[in-house]
Amino acid sequence: MPEPFIRVALPADEAELALLDRAAWSPLHAVLPAPQPPYQPFFDERHLPQDYLVAEAEGRVVGYLRLVHPSALPSQAHIRQIQGLVVSDAARGKGIGRALLRAAIEEARRRGARRITLRVLGHNAPARRLYEAEGFAVEGVLPEEFLIEGKYVDDVVMGRSL
Repeated sequence: MPEPFIRVALPADEAELALLDRAAWSPLHAVLPAPQPPYQPFFDERHLPQDYLVAEAEGRVVGYLRLVHPSALPSQAHIRQIQGLVVSDAARGKGIGRALLRAAIEEARRRGARRITLRVLGHNAPARRLYEAEGFAVEGVLPEEFLIEGKYVDDVVMGRSL
């Protein structure tokens, strides 16, 4: 797979991103149940196209990352938070997630952020390894924060300075 092209999402990406999101659902990273019809819109008043970085390879959307303010508080205006990173099954292991993560770090800097944070499920070892390799450190753990498929799972808070 060639090097991905990373760009900000466009409203026209909605259908393709929604399909990718549903296809990639897994209890490894999802805290909500698997999506069922009728599906909610991918973009809405809290999930705007400009909040997403999209990875394209060979003319297809193969991943996305959502980068937002963690809250509306002015005292947190210097922080950006990753609230979702999805890579298609066919594109996993090909550097798409890493490319999206690096693009998000640069985009957060461009938007004036001093720090970037995220939350990851404790049992999601592949994601945690990727984040650590890109300079994120564990900053806190919420033990047994979620009950997923009958098992309690920690919520791990990670972050890094920019």
